[in-house]
Amino acid sequence: MEHWTAADIPDQTGRTFIVTGANSGLGYATTDALVAKGAHVILACRNTAKAEAAQRTIHAASASGTSEVVELDLGDLDQVREFASGLGDRPVDVLVNNAGIMAVPLGRTAQGHELQFGTNVLGHFLLTALVMPHVADRVVWVSSSAHRFGEIALDDLDWHERSYNPWRAYGQSKLADLMLAYELQRRLTSATSPKRSMAAHPGYASTNLQNHTGTWQDRLMQRMNRASWIAQPAEMGALPTLFAATVPDLAGGSYIGPGARSETRGHPRPVGSSARSHERESAAALWTRCEELTGQEFSV
Repeated sequence: MEHWTAADIPDQTGRTFIVTGANSGLGYATTDALVAKGAHVILACRNTAKAEAAQRTIHAASASGTSEVVELDLGDLDQVREFASGLGDRPVDVLVNNAGIMAVPLGRTAQGHELQFGTNVLGHFLLTALVMPHVADRVVWVSSSAHRFGEIALDDLDWHERSYNPWRAYGQSKLADLMLAYELQRRLTSATSPKRSMAAHPGYASTNLQNHTGTWQDRLMQRMNRASWIAQPAEMGALPTLFAATVPDLAGGSYIGPGARSETRGHPRPVGSSARSHERESAAALWTRCEELTGQEFSV
């Protein structure tokens, strides 16, 4: 569909979604659209107070679906395990790996991993591994056009040996998310599973993601966010994720992004990705390394 919008989302009544980072930005817009279509959404967020405020705003609009808030700090692998354990055997139709941080100063997660790789990649990898047995339909990994300048350093994913660069670290994390999305689909296909793994990217969307570099770049990106000809609103940025999460006949392994202006804005459609993202041997090695770093074998 050339100009697919949230109005084209099929009825989601009776379906359960987990959306990480659902309290703001793309996660909020994703959750709002899903609840409006009748879904039950688990807002998986580090800050539960902000998530509950977001939840109230969503339901104040007389949304037809339901929601709940559950604490999830992707930067703490023990907390990821607690979240998954708390779900028990509850069925989940779609897991949306949305939460992320971008170009932040060097920091470490609770387990000592570089903050962007630990949060954007390892937290979601572990969450997906633990929740996958209960997922009925699909997983959506939110990547970024920044994957195109990413490089996977398997021997130094946590930036202990290299000189830390926040943008290169972000690019690595978003390339890793995309490679894991493709690798999961290959493994699902090999196992003849009907489940699907998708990926999406928002283009350039105006969110609070751009406010945490701790440099002059924050001020520049804030000005860019206010320029409507540069940044599209979060509601538009969320459309590729919503497309990947809800279009019934979408093929596993699809990558969805905005369709205009070099994928920076516009309505969602299948898009291409870098040659690196399709390197199968590297993806399999990354998968194994993520299993080692999380201490969790991932069986499909």
